[in-house]
Amino acid sequence: MEEAEPKTETRHENERESSAAHHAHTIRKGIAADPEVRVTDARFWKTAKVVLPAPKEIVTMRLDADLLRWFRRERGYQTRINAILRAYMQAHPST
Repeated sequence: MEEAEPKTETRHENERESSAAHHAHTIRKGIAADPEVRVTDARFWKTAKVVLPAPKEIVTMRLDADLLRWFRRERGYQTRINAILRAYMQAHPST
């Protein structure tokens, strides 16, 4: 009986694994640098509460075409518009 040759990985598989390892390293590095990171042990999860976001309202709004094109260049443009409007609202509180 002939022995099977060991499987050799393709260049694509090696690149994918290398990219995944780099991505994981980048995430771990970011977590280590975050001063707000806390260990989530069993005690933490005992009192943890699920906080659901407030439901969004559907609105019709007129925007300049070039402005809308600029926002739509990336996914999540409605979320970004919402975040920008929220930041403006928080910077200009009602009196």
